Amino acid sequence: MAALPELLGRQAGILPSRVALRGPDSAFSYAQMMQAANALADQLNRSGVRRAGLCGDNSVAWVLADLACLLAGVVCVPMPVFFSHSQTSHLIERAGLDCLLSVEASAGAEHLGHGIWLRHLPVSAAAARMPRETAKITFTSGSTGTPKGVCLSVEQMTATTLALKERLGGVELEQHLCLLPMATLLENIAGIYLPLLMGGTVNIAPLQSLGMTGSSGLDPARLVQGINQGEPHSLILVPELAMALVTAAEHGQLDSRSFRFLAVGGGRVSSGLLARGHAAGLPLYEGYGLSECSSVVALNVPGAEVEGTVGKPLSHVEVRVDDRRHILIRGNTHLGYLGEQPDDHEWLDTGDLGAVDTAGFLSVNGRAKNLLITSFGRNISPEWLESELVQALGAHQAVVFGDGDPNPSALVVIRDGRSPEQLRGALATLNAGLPDYARLEAVYIRRQLLTQAQGHWTANGRPVRHQLQVDLPKLLAGAFPVFMNLSVDQSTFSTPPGDTDMAFFDRLQSETAQARAHVTGAPVVEAIREGRFDIKGYTWFLTQAYHHVKHTVPLMMACGGQLPERLEFVRKALVEYIEEEYGHHEWILNDLEACGEDKDAIRHGNPDTSIELMVAYLYDRIQRGNPAAFFGMVQVLEGTSIELATPLGEAIQKQLGLPDEAFSYLYSHGALDQEHFEFFRKLMNEITDADDQQAIIDAARMVYRLYGDMLHSIPLPANRKEQRHEAA
Repeated sequence: MAALPELLGRQAGILPSRVALRGPDSAFSYAQMMQAANALADQLNRSGVRRAGLCGDNSVAWVLADLACLLAGVVCVPMPVFFSHSQTSHLIERAGLDCLLSVEASAGAEHLGHGIWLRHLPVSAAAARMPRETAKITFTSGSTGTPKGVCLSVEQMTATTLALKERLGGVELEQHLCLLPMATLLENIAGIYLPLLMGGTVNIAPLQSLGMTGSSGLDPARLVQGINQGEPHSLILVPELAMALVTAAEHGQLDSRSFRFLAVGGGRVSSGLLARGHAAGLPLYEGYGLSECSSVVALNVPGAEVEGTVGKPLSHVEVRVDDRRHILIRGNTHLGYLGEQPDDHEWLDTGDLGAVDTAGFLSVNGRAKNLLITSFGRNISPEWLESELVQALGAHQAVVFGDGDPNPSALVVIRDGRSPEQLRGALATLNAGLPDYARLEAVYIRRQLLTQAQGHWTANGRPVRHQLQVDLPKLLAGAFPVFMNLSVDQSTFSTPPGDTDMAFFDRLQSETAQARAHVTGAPVVEAIREGRFDIKGYTWFLTQAYHHVKHTVPLMMACGGQLPERLEFVRKALVEYIEEEYGHHEWILNDLEACGEDKDAIRHGNPDTSIELMVAYLYDRIQRGNPAAFFGMVQVLEGTSIELATPLGEAIQKQLGLPDEAFSYLYSHGALDQEHFEFFRKLMNEITDADDQQAIIDAARMVYRLYGDMLHSIPLPANRKEQRHEAA
């Protein structure tokens, strides 16, 4: 079998003038491409290069450097642009690189021509052993954060490329647009080598011009604009890109007339997404593979596809499923891992679970282990991130989840009373030190330990993941979220019914985060934790609580009377709220009496200006604005109760030595509002009208400001007074 260098040379002889590579500023015919690659290969050989790291953004120069390494017999190590500094250093040392080839100029680098720069590296004594026939080392993202090098030969990459060409024989793919980083093996083989062996043109643009940054950043509008301009016949998509294109197609923003084949892989793909894509006219075809098999093992194609499967295995491999349901592969597996002894087993155990039907179509049903795979195709070990969270936050317990999501999330147990906003800084620091594909999207703060009795924790201190996954909605409802604003930006597209990429509750939390800091950052919170709090401050707070809680039910009734018929489901929810909330203001008066205060004097007294304005603002919004604004107050008060009530109540009682009868309001709301907040979350996610949503967000921001002003005004023994910011 002829190898890639020879096959590409033949293409240049057959199609010398056809455009092979096209970038924003240049184009190379097949003949020009091979001439440039051969010239670069000669320079690599003259420089004595044996192992080269290939760096940089997608570009024509990147492809020329990669082909030059193939022609020169140089081991090429593509370096993912999204790797952290420590991961990149590990890659260089582990692979024993003697130079870096870059598409950008750098200090001390020599220009080889055609936009390629060479910088020699000092010899590393820690270089790992690699198999003799290694031509390319592809580093996975590393499930524990440490990249793992997969060694591949020219013959293996050639076999995969030819098998793909055979499978796609009935599809004319003359124009391919590279969307994935070229350092990704899937794009390297199926997005460069395959189109070239099919006589097509590989269209290349900087990833940022297509709306992508790092491994997980995405601007859908720019992505769609770039695709519409390029009019490609084929694309390779990870699930997150597929979601963006399906959403755009459903709203008439994507010109899909040129599409002939859109391959989807690299992570779990929902059948619902594929169905939506087909309904929108997108030729989406799911495939499956792994780096250890030169990226592609099975693929659905026109005329040979089965819904719910990843297609039939390619002709160059054999696939079977053992009695444990593990997917095993034989025939074109890797030479081995960098620095490890070759595996002598005939069949490669992929670590995936699956099945093969009677017609030979393969389905993939999940991971044999706990590995999470993001929708961008990045592998993450939850145990790795959990240990990082425990260390960074001082958490008692941590559980990471998010298989199939753009970024992982976590449920953590914090029992020292720190608020979510106080933890945000530590979370931001942790995220900054992680590879971007492993950064946490959201962290849910829980106060109670996960226990063995509940089935969530083992006797030796490990999470019971299958039970946690079952109970996750309930557990998250009882926790307070901190959103790290990493979500894929889908704001350019209106969200179709049933799409939960950015539920309104999540948006409400995210867009009021800055306003919420005025509440959680009030001096009283720190004063209580430092023991600087007295009975005067506590009774002053309860007095203000009475003067706004006594309006809760009247505000609900006013809101219910003003709601339009389209929000009847909200009116029904208010009935349940009224039942729950009726009489709570009397609880507060009883607490004040237990503190030695005169209930009647407080009942007939006046509130602080901030509370007077807050209540008046809400009545005004209900009567003159959008009555849905009432739920902005619910967001503030119930969320604040969950976050602060129980831990601060315990601290106050310990400091002041007051009886339990003085804390019925704080303690009941810390627990009661856990259930309320889940009810509220579900209700908010049912509100889809943009005006209603904005009214709730605006009201929440105002109430955070005014309620925060009240908290900032609580008298403290140290007489540390802050400037007040009442809005009049």
